[in-house]
Amino acid sequence: MCQSPLHPFLAALPKCEHHMHIEGSLEPSLLFELAAKNGIALPVDKDAAFASVESLHARYQTFQNLDDFLGYYYIAMSALVDAADFEALAYAYFAKAASQNVRHAEVFFDPQAHTSRGVSFSTMVAGLKAAQRRAQAEFNMSTELIMCLLKHLPLPDAMKTFEEAKGAGYFADGTFAAIGMDSSEKPFPPKMWEELFVAAKEAGIRRTTHAGEEGPADYVVQALDVLDAQRIDHGLRSVEDEALLKRLVEQKTLLTLCPLSNVKLQCIGSVAEFPLRKLLDAGVRFSINSDDPAYFGGYILENYYALQDNFGLTIREWEGIAQGSVLGSWCSEERKQELLAEIKTVVGEWLEKLGEQ
Repeated sequence: MCQSPLHPFLAALPKCEHHMHIEGSLEPSLLFELAAKNGIALPVDKDAAFASVESLHARYQTFQNLDDFLGYYYIAMSALVDAADFEALAYAYFAKAASQNVRHAEVFFDPQAHTSRGVSFSTMVAGLKAAQRRAQAEFNMSTELIMCLLKHLPLPDAMKTFEEAKGAGYFADGTFAAIGMDSSEKPFPPKMWEELFVAAKEAGIRRTTHAGEEGPADYVVQALDVLDAQRIDHGLRSVEDEALLKRLVEQKTLLTLCPLSNVKLQCIGSVAEFPLRKLLDAGVRFSINSDDPAYFGGYILENYYALQDNFGLTIREWEGIAQGSVLGSWCSEERKQELLAEIKTVVGEWLEKLGEQ
């Protein structure tokens, strides 16, 4: 729990989230509910962690690395079968995010993990869009979907999925705001996906990719040079390359950072090791995000709290982070101005309340 006197300010601060895998918000309680509904047998015979909601929660506290986590992540997805399941999943996240004052959310999803199980694009889209409509109506939250391709699957599979989505008009009609890449990182450097990103760029589609989480800073360089990525998801290792940091600042490239995730997957030893001060001092544009909150012990506000407890930021520093996250978003310019105005109002109220300038 955040002990800082800025706790109430952080709760009130309008937020944008750019790095949240919708499948990663599948809480064990909802997983067991959907598995029972759909007659999906969780593999308790092979892993005692699936014996109960409580034992699965406990297992989530002990991930050794990214691939250890991903094993559970993909098993849990098997419970998502029909459009109602995807709607329930996404709506649960939007409701939680709204309670933490997330005003705009750009959400990843992994179609290959579902089409490989016989779940159609139309099923996924119907459920996710239904949840988006509810989020807009009930919470006045704007949302976008980012279609991620899986790095551990071959390039032809990614190209096939991309072409299917493009052919269905999901990019042209705004259903999907961008493409991204996720899953295992170290064995799959960004340059492997050049063909995919060239095709996306030629089609006028926004592009982002996971890079520099477990992999080196050079993976971020590859993402920029080879893939022409417009955003970097994670990018934690960027701080190891001064020239890269300068380039990110000059290009105003958004890093979507996930402190609690980095700790849980042992990319860093503690939140205190997160390079927040270096990023702030360099002037890098970044946002703070939850990644896979059902697995990593915290949604976006818990990430804000953890950083505040360790670094003691000022209201003005949080204002800069919040503004940068808005400016790096893929919503309309009109929506950006609305969000910036909300941030200005909250910051002004709290500066006055605390007698600061």
